[in-house]
Amino acid sequence: MNRKAVAACLLALVILAGCGTKQPASQKQAAAKPKIALVMKSLANEFFKTMEDGARKHNAEHASEYELICNGIKDEQDVGKQIDVVQQMIAQGVDAIVLAPADSKALVSACKQAQKAGIVVVNIDNKLDAAALKEAGLQIPFVGPDNRKGAKMAAEVLAKKLKPGDKVAIIEGAPNAYNGIQRKLGFEDAIRGAKANIVTSQSGVWELDKANKVASGILAKYPDIKALLCANDNMALGALAAVRGAGKAGKVDVVGFDNISAANELVQNGQLLSTVDQHADKLAIYGIEYALKMIKDSSAPKDQETPVDLITAEKK
Repeated sequence: MNRKAVAACLLALVILAGCGTKQPASQKQAAAKPKIALVMKSLANEFFKTMEDGARKHNAEHASEYELICNGIKDEQDVGKQIDVVQQMIAQGVDAIVLAPADSKALVSACKQAQKAGIVVVNIDNKLDAAALKEAGLQIPFVGPDNRKGAKMAAEVLAKKLKPGDKVAIIEGAPNAYNGIQRKLGFEDAIRGAKANIVTSQSGVWELDKANKVASGILAKYPDIKALLCANDNMALGALAAVRGAGKAGKVDVVGFDNISAANELVQNGQLLSTVDQHADKLAIYGIEYALKMIKDSSAPKDQETPVDLITAEKK
């Protein structure tokens, strides 16, 4: 064999060896685990800590399928910080963001940035504003509960105890949160059916201390009030403390929403009339699983309703 032939053979062997060791880009992409970012609201709220714990447990059980990054903000009203967190996740090149937005409108622009970067976005817990999404030209699936239906269920327990004209008050969530608005509407649906009188509706911005002050003011102004309907359990705990402080324990009913552990205990011992379980431990999982599906098959975004269950002393 002459020198040219030997050189050609050696070159062919080198090329073949390279082909055997180099993995095609498409195979590399398929082999890589998707990186999912869970971006929540305040981890000081037991609801979101339960959400995070549920997501981490699911990830541990499916470690070969995806990587998980969990983020939350300290103050549930710190919308700017949550936008910063979303932008950090974009910069890190995650494959999907599962978002529980602190503000239904303000987070839309950050979601648009994520989608432009090729990142799948799934909305959980608090629904992004439909008009803001339309204006931004976005389609983002909402995977979460019907908050209006859940709140109506909780308030209907109260409605059965009320007489026409009885006075009640609503302690709302943050006014910029879709789920808070929907829960207020659900409370109103049930109270309207009982022909009771909603004398005031004020925001406790999801916080125990704020709700305690709001409830104390309501109890002072309306001494004959029959009930306080609270858009989450943190605020229900604050309202219950106000009721006790006013010497009205057992005389003013309190309704909550979320079924955090402290509220569940109070329901079972009769101090809290009702709450609603939207399954915080599973809510992020529903969103993560949907995000993985979208990554895998590039499926078109579609809303998916998740369960809500009434919790009373009879229904644990």
